Amino acid sequence: MKEFKYVITDPQGIHARPAGEIVKAAKEFACAITLTKDGKSGDCKKIFGIMGLGVKKGNEVVLTFDGEDEDKAYEAISKMMEENL
Repeated sequence: MKEFKYVITDPQGIHARPAGEIVKAAKEFACAITLTKDGKSGDCKKIFGIMGLGVKKGNEVVLTFDGEDEDKAYEAISKMMEENL
């Protein structure tokens, strides 16, 4: 299992467009990918799982990758988060 901690820098936080991009990227991998904020978690393969967390600018989130292709998923999604959020 791998973890990626990140503080959101996007002024609008994780709204519909970036949530959709996260879901699109997560669905390319077989491993389980979870986004956690303040003790609440959402499945990164479901847009409502991400949107329901209400992530705003300045919030720290933890992405957890668990499964056979977790290394590739970690690289791709952590890079996307750093470049876009």
